[in-house]
Amino acid sequence: MNVSVGLIEGQAGVEVELTGTYADTSGKSYGPGRHRFTSEVTLTPSDLASCAFALEDVTIGIGFHWERKERQVFRGTFRLIKRESGLTVINDVPLEEYVTSVISSEMSASCPLELLKAHAVISRSWLWFPKANPARAASGQRQAHDPHEILRWYGREAHPDFDVCADDHCQRYQGITKAFSPAAAEAVRATAGEFLRYNGMICDARFSKCCGGITERYATAWEDADIPYLESISDSAAQSHSYTPEAWIRSSPPAYCHTNDSELLSRVLPGFDQETQDFYRWQVAYTPEELADLINERLGVALGPIRDLQALARGPSGRIYRLKVTGERDYIIIGKELEIRRALSRTHLYSSAFVVDTEPDRFVLRGAGWGHGVGLCQIGAAVMANEGKTYTEILQHYYRGTTVGA
Repeated sequence: MNVSVGLIEGQAGVEVELTGTYADTSGKSYGPGRHRFTSEVTLTPSDLASCAFALEDVTIGIGFHWERKERQVFRGTFRLIKRESGLTVINDVPLEEYVTSVISSEMSASCPLELLKAHAVISRSWLWFPKANPARAASGQRQAHDPHEILRWYGREAHPDFDVCADDHCQRYQGITKAFSPAAAEAVRATAGEFLRYNGMICDARFSKCCGGITERYATAWEDADIPYLESISDSAAQSHSYTPEAWIRSSPPAYCHTNDSELLSRVLPGFDQETQDFYRWQVAYTPEELADLINERLGVALGPIRDLQALARGPSGRIYRLKVTGERDYIIIGKELEIRRALSRTHLYSSAFVVDTEPDRFVLRGAGWGHGVGLCQIGAAVMANEGKTYTEILQHYYRGTTVGA
């Protein structure tokens, strides 16, 4: 099975550097070197293992604090299609090659082997799930009773021209740009054809970077649906806690993802993710005017200098999914999880699990975790693997009641 991955969209022309020999659909051959295209073309490699193509200025981390452009290299077929917005670059690549790249892009290829195996299973499952459930998990907006309320969630819409995009909106896929280790290839071989299943059905295997000590339930981030294997669990061996959400965020309790093991993190996180060190507990501060500017810029709502931030609803991990923001002129209620993170940052807040301390002339947001917190916690899973847990034990910890099978 091949996977079609969207790499770049909306281009007037595309320059690609080929390694090895490619041929288009008419049989015309293209040798090593740079080639520029301004119309549709499909280039098939003469040999999958030895041929590759490189693209300059591929944007990664779109909209997040690590956004940047990179030169990236890919195996498989290079395809250009023309749409109203311009040319779209698509990479057609075998499924297991895709999974190998994803686990080397989402995490470092030097990760513990059992973590790579766990990630191979969930990345394969995440990719396959919408094929069996095309109507699930689209973006949405619920009509609120209060005209001041915005309640949106961001799903994984089907891309009309390809299966998945290459960035964090779907799964990170950076071709063979990141160093492929023997462990990454072994993890994919060892789990080839395996999916995460619940009652026999392939799971919607969500994951985030760091849950902050407690994973979140699905409905906090997306539509109001109870998914048994995406419920909140404690990310610790103790499996229980007695904190309120606010007290939990203000504390720094033990959890699998609460680690300062710099050697492990250097083996787990890709280089640009290592720039983020305060993923378990973090804080940011804004003046009332800065918050007002953010709300106006991100949501188009002019509230005037902000006077109060109030959490109206939280999930089990403390992540807010309804936040009331009151300014001098008006107020607005924002939800769900990602919309709050987008509204209160020029990129995205690390998470919506935060408490607010009002200080003279500023608001201090003290938060927990990195990402939506639903499903597998990548940092926590890395620590579990480092402690000797198997990939099936890791998956059963984060996705209760599931099994692994072809």
